[in-house]
Amino acid sequence: MQPQSLTTKPHYPILDGLRGVASVMVVIFHLCEANSTSRFTQVINHGYLAVDFFFLLSGFVIGYAYDDRWSKMSTGNFFKRRLIRLQPMVIIGSIIGALFFYPQAASIFPAISNTPVWEVVLIMLIGCTMIPVPVSMDIRGWHETYPLNGPAWSLFYEYVVNILYAIGIRKFPKWALSLLVFLSACFLLHLAVFGGNGDLIGGWSLEPAQLHVGFARVMYPFFAGLLLFRVGKLAKIKHAFVWCSLLVIVVLALPRFGGEQHLWMNGLYEALAIIFIFPLIIYLGASGELHNNSQKKVCKFLGDISYPIYITHYPLIYLYTGWVVDKKLPFGNSFTAGVVIFITAILIAYTCLKLYDEPLRRWLQKKLA
Repeated sequence: MQPQSLTTKPHYPILDGLRGVASVMVVIFHLCEANSTSRFTQVINHGYLAVDFFFLLSGFVIGYAYDDRWSKMSTGNFFKRRLIRLQPMVIIGSIIGALFFYPQAASIFPAISNTPVWEVVLIMLIGCTMIPVPVSMDIRGWHETYPLNGPAWSLFYEYVVNILYAIGIRKFPKWALSLLVFLSACFLLHLAVFGGNGDLIGGWSLEPAQLHVGFARVMYPFFAGLLLFRVGKLAKIKHAFVWCSLLVIVVLALPRFGGEQHLWMNGLYEALAIIFIFPLIIYLGASGELHNNSQKKVCKFLGDISYPIYITHYPLIYLYTGWVVDKKLPFGNSFTAGVVIFITAILIAYTCLKLYDEPLRRWLQKKLA
């Protein structure tokens, strides 16, 4: 079976736009995080849940793109197509992380000053392969599986569920998939409410507790997205992009619930947001249409930069966070620099997209088809 027999399906433009909105919210969340004194005072407090939104959106899109193609496509061809789509930006993210590594030296990154160049190069090359590194190979001091580009942890779990989908779960009948989604929701809810922290932050380390968080955060949303695609009957929703964008922003930006005394309240909010609100947003977005050219352009731009900005922005965040913490700067005093970092992140993402990612993917598709 040859992959060239598969034609590219039309995108859901609103879903592309929503992915971009969530990606921008992640960047803003990470910028504001630098000035936060604790998880209770963060601005854009639930910004990290954008990752869970990405997983759910990915499950929906994978179902749409591939569920009806398995008679024409082998498992190997599926993996090849996913690698072509995801891996080029993983590589450039690791390279950018290495280039920015030494300028990031700060009090909150205790391992940087003692890390030799050869070790940085080794971690960069390992990062390019998406092989996660253990805590013993951490070169920053944050116990990250990808110390040069922290957010790559979520791509590791994206690959994991893509593999699970391709080797077996794609064959699940609706009742079996529904059961898997229900059990995964229970797993997620239990962690969020009884996990002890009152939130779903984590997944970026190979430590057992972090692996627990990572699998809880990916299993429900990805396969719930797949189930939503299979059972959802789309309607016609007016102004879907505007309303869905507002919902994404509100869900991610709301203050933390319950304070330090009632951690379970915040955990319950986050679990309910992932289990119910995110699927609703994706359903509404998939049901909407764009009739305004300006909205079409906005959605296309946001969709184009969504993955590049997510996977390349964090080396800038390391740099910015170290500076803010060492200088003990309040939000007002670092605001201008934060805006510069935000604009720079967009420019780097768009440049990587147009000069590297898109040309390389076109070349790979021709060579490997």
